[in-house]
Amino acid sequence: MQVTETLSEGLKRELKVVVPASDLEARLVKKIDEIKGQIQINGFRPGKVPASHVRKLHGKALMSEIVQDLIGETTRTSLEERSEKSAMQPQYKLTEDQEEADKIMDGKADLEFDIIYEVLPTIEVADVSGVEIERPVVEVEESEVEERLNMIADGSRPYEKKDGAAEDKDRVLMSYLGKIDGEPFEGGADENAQLVLGSGQFIPGFEEQLIGSKEGDEKTIKVTFPADYGAEALAGKDAEFDIVVKEVQAAGELVLDDEFASKLGLESMDKLREVIKDQITSQYGSLTRQRVKRQLLDKMDELHKFDVPPTLLEQEFNNIWQQVTAEMNESGKTFEDEDTTEEKAQEEYKTIAERRVRLGLVLSEIGEKNEIQVTDEEVQRGIMARAQQFPGQERQVFEYYTQNAEALASIRAPIFEEKVVDYLLELTKIEDKTVTKEELEKLASEDDE
Repeated sequence: MQVTETLSEGLKRELKVVVPASDLEARLVKKIDEIKGQIQINGFRPGKVPASHVRKLHGKALMSEIVQDLIGETTRTSLEERSEKSAMQPQYKLTEDQEEADKIMDGKADLEFDIIYEVLPTIEVADVSGVEIERPVVEVEESEVEERLNMIADGSRPYEKKDGAAEDKDRVLMSYLGKIDGEPFEGGADENAQLVLGSGQFIPGFEEQLIGSKEGDEKTIKVTFPADYGAEALAGKDAEFDIVVKEVQAAGELVLDDEFASKLGLESMDKLREVIKDQITSQYGSLTRQRVKRQLLDKMDELHKFDVPPTLLEQEFNNIWQQVTAEMNESGKTFEDEDTTEEKAQEEYKTIAERRVRLGLVLSEIGEKNEIQVTDEEVQRGIMARAQQFPGQERQVFEYYTQNAEALASIRAPIFEEKVVDYLLELTKIEDKTVTKEELEKLASEDDE
């Protein structure tokens, strides 16, 4: 067997492999000898089928297996000998001439094929011990705990039917149908809506127009969707809602005591406040983690500059671009609406894709060198967390991930990344800085951009 490098350009490599017909023949003879005792053919006793007969019946199929094995075997050994790692699954080029292919299958011609691949770059991991990171920390105030407690209480507050007109804090039961330019729009109808007046749940201006309404009233409410409304197709649009008031209810008294806490499964109000504070702390902790991680990755990006495999870059860009164009099609927006052009947007997203690929390679290198592993238990927890997002379909979700290697990798990869980030943060200099919740939320929103 002869392996010759025919291309070495940047990270691109091509190897030409030639396997003599005599080697193919020897492998075929050996394979026939191994299996002839297992083949049963009418007219022959078990184990007595002549090799020539086996070859006549199964020769080409066996040679096809030999060729596939040779390709995989040669790829592995060649990369090991060259101390190279392929960035993705190598591609192969074999003869397209059918006559030549038949000769190879008959063991009468040399097997020639090209191995085409891109190597992972050599990465010199930078020393991060001098990296300084500022960790924004929010101290949870008791007033915020009480505010969250009152929100929970309002959700449990009893309501009783009243005969009079609706006032602030009353609850209105109604049906409504929303229209834009006289046409109903998706998601703009409900037959059994409940709305506490003054809660701010609906579009600005909607609740105020229900003040004074009574059971049986029919009215039309005119509002304008906010410019930053979540559904972009509705943002900034004028709308009318045809309303039928079914019932008006007054808020009842709610006592915040240990009995109230027990209804929520907790032994006391002190414990309820403790749980609420832990929830708020956890939410801020997630934003803090996001900010710290972004700073770390920015530093890692600054410290590591190298060319990335073109195919990995193309694949990452295609994934990003597919998501971008899908979102734009859904919203009905154009690149001009975003004050850019398609060409400029592509350049920006290619830069983002290159950063992601480079950081992914750096984190992978650090994880490998420091033997950072993702345990089966961690993967199982990740699958269960994902399954909980689909109530009633947990079993199907679990089976999907456990039976799909690519899907399982999508669970393992982010866990691995977080563990590598934790490892790196242990080596950096982190200084806590107390900020307000508004400041933390602003920092987190900037990181999302």
